[in-house]
Amino acid sequence: MIVFDMKCAHGHGFEAWFGSASDYEMQLARRLITCPACDDHNVEKAVMAPAVSAKGNRSLGPERLRELRANVEQHCDYVGDRFADEARHRHAAGATSRGIYGETSLSTALELLEEGIAVQPLPFRPRQTSDA
Repeated sequence: MIVFDMKCAHGHGFEAWFGSASDYEMQLARRLITCPACDDHNVEKAVMAPAVSAKGNRSLGPERLRELRANVEQHCDYVGDRFADEARHRHAAGATSRGIYGETSLSTALELLEEGIAVQPLPFRPRQTSDA
């Protein structure tokens, strides 16, 4: 899996995960990549800083993680363990209204990517399945 910083024509920045660089190119050509803030399909890779490891093991800070969770919960529908079926259904229907989030296995997520369905892991568990 690789991650790219992306930017839409409206200037919204976001991250997108892909199985490979060729997966990115295919999804871009098929207009499968959309901005999570405004659903714009006119997206491109943003300038990225080189990945330089920080000393020690660092992750998203708590405030940034809270912001990300709030954004996902506000702009996406939680579908639980129906994630793969719902993603396939929406993809087949060409639905681009709201994003979805839920649970699926890594192997199923990779199958979705191979089918041209954009998915990416979240760095938190949905509230519906967590103790939070």
